Amino acid sequence: MPTGNSTRLRVASLALLLGALAGCQASSMTQPASAETRPAPQSTEAPSNFQVRFETTKGVMVMEVHRAWAPLGADRFYALVQSHYYDGSKFFRVSRNWEQFGIAADPAVAQAWRDKNIPDDPIATPQVSNTRGTVAFAFAKKDGRTTQVFINLHDNQATHDHPADGLPFVPFAQVIEGMDVADKINGEYGETAGGGIRAGKQDPVFAGGNAYLEKNFPRLDSIISVRIVP
Repeated sequence: MPTGNSTRLRVASLALLLGALAGCQASSMTQPASAETRPAPQSTEAPSNFQVRFETTKGVMVMEVHRAWAPLGADRFYALVQSHYYDGSKFFRVSRNWEQFGIAADPAVAQAWRDKNIPDDPIATPQVSNTRGTVAFAFAKKDGRTTQVFINLHDNQATHDHPADGLPFVPFAQVIEGMDVADKINGEYGETAGGGIRAGKQDPVFAGGNAYLEKNFPRLDSIISVRIVP
């Protein structure tokens, strides 16, 4: 027959075991979101210059970011890349003049970031023009930049440097390797797979994410991964 001491020891041991199991279960339930779905930090200052490697379904591109060109835009892009926000997302708007990306593959993440605007950057001195290969944020209104970015495939100075609404697209980066890859991104769907922010037709993309795009526009090219170059 067990003694009082042995009984108390067994009860204490069982309590410790149950506590450990409960802790493991709680830990598994409260693990942070994966890198692919975790929202990016909002106040990360970018290095003065850094390079970013894009692996896409058409090949590899490398961008060089210059914080002096657009400090707030560079900071936002740096934070998004660090958190893998762009991984798996689509080039959903491609024309002969530019190609656009930046709606997250996961619609919950895309919706969470849709209204996280940053203020406009002033035009750098000397001004950096929207020439072929430069990269800027897309937006629809003053202080309206969030996550969507485009690559200039042609010289768009005439329309983007001094637009009629007085809100220029301020480049923050330039493609330094792989413009031939950028030229190969599939443009067959044009403006129909979401289009630009100002057209007001992106709601289905934000609501459905990649599942919507892959069902309705199955040949869109994708960003496999985006990483800071060490």
